Amino acid sequence: MTQMSFSDAEYAGKRKKTRKEVFLEEMDCVVPWQALLALIEPVYPKAGNGRRPYALKTMLRIHLLQNWFGYSDPAMEEALYEVAPLRRFAGLSLTRGSVPDETTILNFRRLLEKHDLAPKLFAAVNTHLSDMGLLLRQGTIVDATIIHAPPSTKNKAKARDPEMHQTKKGNQWYFGMKAHIGVDAEGGMVHTVTTTAANVADVMEVDKLLHGKEKAAYADAGYIGAEKRASKRGRRWYVAAKRSKVKAIEDEQLRDLTQQIEHIKASIRAKVEHPFRVIKRQFGYRKVRFKGLAKNTAQIQTLFALGNLWMARSTLLAAGEVRS
Repeated sequence: MTQMSFSDAEYAGKRKKTRKEVFLEEMDCVVPWQALLALIEPVYPKAGNGRRPYALKTMLRIHLLQNWFGYSDPAMEEALYEVAPLRRFAGLSLTRGSVPDETTILNFRRLLEKHDLAPKLFAAVNTHLSDMGLLLRQGTIVDATIIHAPPSTKNKAKARDPEMHQTKKGNQWYFGMKAHIGVDAEGGMVHTVTTTAANVADVMEVDKLLHGKEKAAYADAGYIGAEKRASKRGRRWYVAAKRSKVKAIEDEQLRDLTQQIEHIKASIRAKVEHPFRVIKRQFGYRKVRFKGLAKNTAQIQTLFALGNLWMARSTLLAAGEVRS
């Protein structure tokens, strides 16, 4: 019989599941582990004469924990020692081996960055969702959100991140980057992600957010003229009209009818806000955590992949129960 640590024994004896435990149990069931592991395994270090590497599955689970809960590398190491549900999710025990230190956690993330695996992991998750019938690709909703970056120059370089930029939205100035997404109009899942500096106009990225098979595209007023920038023609565009133009309509009946049409457009576009809510509220991602667009793009792609799984968890869990 394997000896349990005091913390593991105390954790095993408690009765009520916390929200964090329920979350981890659900995500453990819906993440397509085998598909993700198969992408990383060819480049993951093998056991040799030196130090034996941690199991790939353990390191991938730790990497996802970092994205879900916003831990830095040192904070992730400490959390694995202190928080039993996280340790259990990662498949670690204080009495059966060691916990990966912050350098090991950092090196795993750098391995994914070096081999540009984040977009492949994102694609693997979406392939899984497509197989489950959750990505229909009949229509696309496009939108963008600003991710803040530190504006301070009180650092070693005495300068802001050169790949970030400031932009004005309304009467407020922001400094950072933009995450642009294309969302399935039926299921609300993100199928495409791009990033730019914050000062790049939303409409400039529109062609990159379309997969080419959609019959309709939806966007807010920031995408006026998008149909001219899209390389493929034939799809119908439903772009929101500017409020000032709607209010300027003198005919009352025509103005009321226009407002009803705009309300219908807005009700369809509302689905594009759900992925943003998940990564910003559920996962707590409101500010960039690295310098440069490349590292932050990799994290954003991972976050939206996990966000898709989170939004689809009820359907995926139900499908898993039926199969079992």
